[in-house]
Amino acid sequence: MATTPGDGNGADSTPGTSDADTGTGTGTDTATGTATAAKPAKRRGTTGARLMRPLRAAWRWLTSMRTALILLFLLAFAAIPGALLPQRQLSEDKVDEYLANNGRMAQIFDTLQLFDVFSSVWFTAIYVLLFASLVGCILPRSWEHWKAMRTPPAKAPRNLARLPMNDEGEVDKPLDEVRADVSRRLKKWHLTETPAEEDRAGAVSFSAERGYLREFGNLVFHLGLVALLVTVAAGRLFYYEGQVIILTGTGTEVESQEVDDAVSTPFCNTAAANFDSLRAGNTFDGTGLNPFCVQVEDFVADYLPNGQAEMFTSNIRWTDEEGMRDPVEEWNEQTLRVNHPLRVGDDRVYLQGHGFAPIIKVTWPNGESRTSIVQWRPDDPTFFLSSGAMRFDPPVGMYSDLYERRQNQIAVEGLFAPTAEFTGDTGQLLTSVYPAMQDPAVAIDVYRGDAGLDTGVGQQLFSLDRNLMHTGQLEKIGRVNLMEGESTTLEDGIEVEFLGAKEFVNLQVSHDPTQSWVLWSSVAMLAGLVVSLAVKRRRVWVRLHPVSESVTRVEFGGLARTDRAGWGDEFDALVRGVLGRPEPEDD
Repeated sequence: MATTPGDGNGADSTPGTSDADTGTGTGTDTATGTATAAKPAKRRGTTGARLMRPLRAAWRWLTSMRTALILLFLLAFAAIPGALLPQRQLSEDKVDEYLANNGRMAQIFDTLQLFDVFSSVWFTAIYVLLFASLVGCILPRSWEHWKAMRTPPAKAPRNLARLPMNDEGEVDKPLDEVRADVSRRLKKWHLTETPAEEDRAGAVSFSAERGYLREFGNLVFHLGLVALLVTVAAGRLFYYEGQVIILTGTGTEVESQEVDDAVSTPFCNTAAANFDSLRAGNTFDGTGLNPFCVQVEDFVADYLPNGQAEMFTSNIRWTDEEGMRDPVEEWNEQTLRVNHPLRVGDDRVYLQGHGFAPIIKVTWPNGESRTSIVQWRPDDPTFFLSSGAMRFDPPVGMYSDLYERRQNQIAVEGLFAPTAEFTGDTGQLLTSVYPAMQDPAVAIDVYRGDAGLDTGVGQQLFSLDRNLMHTGQLEKIGRVNLMEGESTTLEDGIEVEFLGAKEFVNLQVSHDPTQSWVLWSSVAMLAGLVVSLAVKRRRVWVRLHPVSESVTRVEFGGLARTDRAGWGDEFDALVRGVLGRPEPEDD
């Protein structure tokens, strides 16, 4: 019988062809006549597949729940040095002090960025990996929750008696009447009726499911979490947070133009240079500030008898850009309290802390004087024993030579106590026994020489330059304790007088355009979590078997997809209603 090429019933009659021509199977060596293995055809795209394979594996590893938990643990562990060591973002002075006191070990810590933990390369890397892991882990699961929410109830199993909750019974009603009764009782459920020819047991059955809101809650929770992560990350790009110290009118009344000018100065949010310190995101360039001005009228602190602060209050006046040229008396009035900020657009002004600014007057032998008021740093957070420094330039005309004038500057450094008590063996050691200003005093060292004014070199606000003391440029000429109103006259006739003190407040201006989005994302996440925990997903199946024209056997099966608590009563109520069983008697 003749064969056709490629019909599978004989050899291919086409001359000159073999399996080797197609790149598969075996061929024949024409020289020896022996069969040889054909070389496999070169596959296309294998290089790209090899490159993508490790990338897919890395992505699967990164987006796994185990990896997310490991990264979360690493992030918490990495934050420990930030809690144990001083951080430059909070206090650069304390970091410098730690470096000076701990030698080589502190230098190693600095190299490892342990003084800048939350902005370090390794902490940022962990945070970015955790962010990517959570997003990659959450989004696929959100899609699964979405599909589960839209999935219709499954058909009834063949044997309902194997389900955790099951029951059966006969009812003296025809099948159509029972069918209508079941449909009525399950009308609030997601209900599907299966005809007998499509049922696994060959009878009319109902599939009902309730609690789809649980999946909706899961979906909202996961999407809210993603939105929270995204908005927080975006907020870190656009935010800025500035600190400013403002002197108030609260404290000792002193008639001095220098004091009045320092106290009555408002703060205006018009330039980054107006802040004492500023932290900002990568996109902040110092422009685009929301213009407004604040003037602090006073400061009131309520203390318990043991000195513990109960409440801080400050009355302020403020205005937006339109009212900046108006008199201060026409500005808006508002009271600031802890955690009760002033809100101006996307900016919030917080009352963060307070302290004291001593007033010291230096009078030279020719009768000229200078008065200085400078905030001092509270070293004791309970009783506000504070430390600080002041620098005074001699009056113009006392020294014709600029160099000589710089060698005769006056500097003061020491301690301030709002309620003073002198202790120690000689009764000269100053301490503070109460945070309110009831009996203020200072313990100061007075220096003469080059205090570092007008040199173009930055100076520490709360301490003098120790290098100037070591080189002899700054010489101590006196040490004295002064109560309010007391003065001392040095050997060269210079008089130093302690006039009292004013209180200052520390204001924080925070700007975060994503704050409202963070709030609503958090609300959505918590609402979704509550719904997912409160709602129970449960299923019930009902199968109808006609026994006769007037009797129908009914099978019930129930399954709780989550917690079974409370589901039994609902299932039993359905069974009793369909079968006409009496209500159980209360014990």
